[in-house]
Amino acid sequence: MSKEGKLIIISAPSGSGKSTIINYLLKKELNLEFSISATSRSPRGEEKDGVEYYFLTPEDFRDKIANEEFLEFEEVYEDKYYGTLKKEVDRLRSMGKNVIFDVDVVGGINIKNYYKDQAISIFIKPPGIEILRKRLESRGTDSKEAINTRIDKAEFELSLAPQFDKIVVNDELEDAQHEVYELLRAFINE
Repeated sequence: MSKEGKLIIISAPSGSGKSTIINYLLKKELNLEFSISATSRSPRGEEKDGVEYYFLTPEDFRDKIANEEFLEFEEVYEDKYYGTLKKEVDRLRSMGKNVIFDVDVVGGINIKNYYKDQAISIFIKPPGIEILRKRLESRGTDSKEAINTRIDKAEFELSLAPQFDKIVVNDELEDAQHEVYELLRAFINE
């Protein structure tokens, strides 16, 4: 029987570089497997069920909430849910994989509270709100209103950073990637 995998939670305000850091980590020799989230939205483009997301109807999602099948979930818009299924995490861990989560800050806190010492939670912090605003603007994907909403949410999320095991400031991407890699290497080899 293989040893159960460990859990790595990476959370950050939008635009902090979280996804870039996670993609870097997935290429390293850490036996990582990405936790696929569930959503009640429809697939976009070439997305496939069980690859990018587990696609559920809003009714199925609510049934799974009622049955306590989620580690964490959020209704982002009416009938548009996102969440992490317990059975997905159990499936990956039973294969001996270390599971990495790309979740929002509140979701990250909830997963850490559920798994306690079996998980490490890492908060990726932008060097400052104005730098975060510039990063979001340079993406060119959001309206000014959407950016302001993301900045407001980021200010709230930054207040939650002390609830994470480690805080890594992403000022220089390569430095932040290396710092997170070293944290994970030490945690996995404990």
